[in-house]
Order: sequence, then structure tokens, then C-alpha cells
Amino acid sequence: VCPPSPVPAGVGAGVVEVERSVTAVLGQDVVLPCRYRAQEQEQVEQVTWLKRGPGGRSAEVAVLHRQHGQHVQEPYAGRVLRRADGALEDGAIVLRN
Repeated sequence: VCPPSPVPAGVGAGVVEVERSVTAVLGQDVVLPCRYRAQEQEQVEQVTWLKRGPGGRSAEVAVLHRQHGQHVQEPYAGRVLRRADGALEDGAIVLRN
């Protein structure tokens, strides 16, 4: 997950909160939480979800964008949903089935 763009020196940045591990049950939906605790006057523009594969290579799963909405890569289309509407400070997604 990508936090907002870098902040100028001397300005505090928010904190990305994620779970260290998430347990999923085969055949059931699972929530992958991600929350950004923004500092004053910060706004999340985009959240990018990546899947880390063999050898540390990453593949894009989904992009949540404040203005352009949600884009899910083809292998995950119909299986990845945003958990909540509204501000992207809550960038959690649901993986279906």
C-alpha cells in the first residue's frame, strides 16, 4: 500500500496502519485492512494494493483513486472490492471467495 506523496521537510506525516497478519478461510471473503492516520491538511489521493510473489516481485492488484475511482487488474476483477465508500484514509479492500 502506498501512502500519500512525500511531505516537505519539517512537516509531519501521517501513519499507515495495517495488520501484521490476516487469517483467511478458503471459500470465504476476507478483509485486508489499511488505514492512514492523516496529519492536518493531508489528504490521501491514491491507495495501491500489490501482491508480492516469488522472488519478491510485486504485481498490482488494485488502485483506489480519489478522483478516478477504483481499478482492479483482470485476474482480480469481480473479486476485489473497496470495503467502505468515502475518503481513502480507509483503504481496506475485501477479497471475495
